[in-house]
Amino acid sequence: MHAAFAPAPATPAIPIHFVTAASWDTIAATLPEPSRRFAQAQNFTGKAGKCLVLPAAGGDIDAVLFGLDEATSARHDPFQPGLLPGLLPPGVYRFANAAHDVRLATLAFALGHYRFARYRKNDAPQARLVPPEGVDIDDISRIAEAARLARDLINTPANDMGPAELEAAARDLAAGYDTSFDCVIGDDLLRQNFPLIHAVGMASPRAPRLIDFSWGDPAHPKVTLVGKGVCFDTGGVDLKSASGMLLMKKDMGGAANVLALAQMVMDAGLKLRLRVLIPAVENSVAGDAFRPLDVFPSRKGLSVEIGNTDAEGRLVLADALALADEDKPDLLIDLGTLTGAARVALGPDLPPFYTGDETLAADLAQCAREERDPLWRMPLWPAYDAWLDSKVADLNNAPSNGFAGSVTCALFLQRFVAAATSWLHVDIYGWTPVAKPARPEGGECQAARAIFRLLSRRYG
Repeated sequence: MHAAFAPAPATPAIPIHFVTAASWDTIAATLPEPSRRFAQAQNFTGKAGKCLVLPAAGGDIDAVLFGLDEATSARHDPFQPGLLPGLLPPGVYRFANAAHDVRLATLAFALGHYRFARYRKNDAPQARLVPPEGVDIDDISRIAEAARLARDLINTPANDMGPAELEAAARDLAAGYDTSFDCVIGDDLLRQNFPLIHAVGMASPRAPRLIDFSWGDPAHPKVTLVGKGVCFDTGGVDLKSASGMLLMKKDMGGAANVLALAQMVMDAGLKLRLRVLIPAVENSVAGDAFRPLDVFPSRKGLSVEIGNTDAEGRLVLADALALADEDKPDLLIDLGTLTGAARVALGPDLPPFYTGDETLAADLAQCAREERDPLWRMPLWPAYDAWLDSKVADLNNAPSNGFAGSVTCALFLQRFVAAATSWLHVDIYGWTPVAKPARPEGGECQAARAIFRLLSRRYG
């Protein structure tokens, strides 16, 4: 059970009353007279996000009032209860009445418990929640623990989260389950035909690598996850600006979220054959860095001209996708922090996804809505495929016209997938720029919850 939760204590847990502006008068009438008068003196009206601790006669806590938006409000956020761990005094609490969505409120409480404390002492929340009846607390705990893993990995700066450290994190996760683990490192990438991964990572003293582990019954349907693991991205020779480079410790967010998703899948024991592939590199600047207009072979046999060294994520994913595709998986999924164009189009909270499978698209969109893990489908627009043409190679990694950057990235990756039954590409941000309830500023678990729900329904 996640640390945010507690078994029912010997003494009654402190009740949390969820209140809206419309329900406040009704709930106030059920409170003891001193509590009602105290709330009125504090001018509590049920405003969303407001928390009021009601004292008992002896000085203990009698109850808590917490305001929510109306469920029909455009501003309604089912994760508002994620504020509670940071607002409540130490103690064991329970929900006295139902939030708009009890399951998501419980998950929000767990997600709001998160603190990143690797480098300085952080006062972890001391408020814990007795799981509400009817909520699958094992499922909630599984998701919250996986989100913690993703957040911790992304929040760790690049000096402590290079390719070797990302490999170690993957090994630690895999060691907890019955997996087979392999890793191809440095010049062995060339010997084993992963030239694009090697090209992106060869300028760094921290050797590039391809992490590869598998879990589950080989007789079950094959699901392969591929995560972009660029542990820091300078932009390469096409160097980023200082502001553009500032958050590039998060450029391995695809790998972090793939590991989080893999943890959910393995912990739940889904009936699938899971494979995880993570190309882990650092895109650095040095005398042997790859350059604009260089041409490299790829694992698939397609030659790639480098239009921009800052479009490196699609290069490392291309070799990993080609390897995954050779296994003819039933479902091939890649996640990566790939394009600023996706952020311009949809912002940091709404990642676009791409697939040619209409059933998969509809099912994933439904799961994203239910989980409140938002995703938005974008088109694999075939007319733009010609923008990837090169005069000297089979394709160019970065069209020069500046249009539809997320779409052309997806089209580039699509060139490396042919045998998989279904393919899904998600262009995530992996970061919460401004704190929200249950979502602190920093590294974020994006798309993984929605995809896990999809996989649970298909292979549970």
